[in-house]
Amino acid sequence: MGSLEIRVRYCECDPMGLAHHSAYPVWFEMGRTELCRGEGIAYRDLEESGFFLAVVRLEVQYRAPARYDDVLALETTLERATRAKLVHTYRLLREGRLLAVGKTTLACLDRDGRPQALPEFLRAGSE
Repeated sequence: MGSLEIRVRYCECDPMGLAHHSAYPVWFEMGRTELCRGEGIAYRDLEESGFFLAVVRLEVQYRAPARYDDVLALETTLERATRAKLVHTYRLLREGRLLAVGKTTLACLDRDGRPQALPEFLRAGSE
């Protein structure tokens, strides 16, 4: 599991000062990127090697609002890896209070957008 601190920026909020729903998937992507980086894997290197990860499913359940300038903790977990897909789960908290949970499924694609097997080192991270 990886943890990332996020401060809600003004540009991520609606006129009422609440984080817009569209910010959450961006934060989830930040969590995935940092989780990989923590394992010594850079998305840039994956793409240069011909492996592209595309979100094919996204789920978010909003429980309580995040507000402008809140400091949030995002917990990202690689739940499972199949031959060609990665499933991550997310918990977004403010001072221990759960604000949102989420889940993404990413498919591994080649340069032409066709499914391909994940490199073994990515599958090994889920074990």
